[in-house]
Amino acid sequence: MKTVKHLLDTKQPRIIAVPETISVLDALKVMTDKNISAVLVMKNEKLSGIFTERDYARKIILQGKSSKDTLINEVMTPNPITITLSNSIDYCMELMTEKHIRHLPIVANEEVIGMLSIGDMVKFIIADQKQTITQLESYISG
Repeated sequence: MKTVKHLLDTKQPRIIAVPETISVLDALKVMTDKNISAVLVMKNEKLSGIFTERDYARKIILQGKSSKDTLINEVMTPNPITITLSNSIDYCMELMTEKHIRHLPIVANEEVIGMLSIGDMVKFIIADQKQTITQLESYISG
């Protein structure tokens, strides 16, 4: 069974986070600079929320709010669903599908240690399947 730890071992862990007091516009600038579609929101070194492009579309644009004048903590998704290193990749995929989410912060000992996106999951699963196919072909022809 492949776990979040297995996936994290193949990925450069990076945590992109902003404080709750940042404006939506400044958070969007961070997301653009880092070429990401979600950013973690922290308060006193603890995860308090997540802000995604979907949050922006639904809570700023569609409600006619100003990105410059709105703080991230007003429109973030509070208390996001999190995963641990021991969760299986299958569990994470099911969770993302059921909850209609694309990002899962990884927490260990109440500390954020990374975040997985649906893209990370798909890339990992494809690489794992290719490896399995190669091993089976080698076994069959050997």
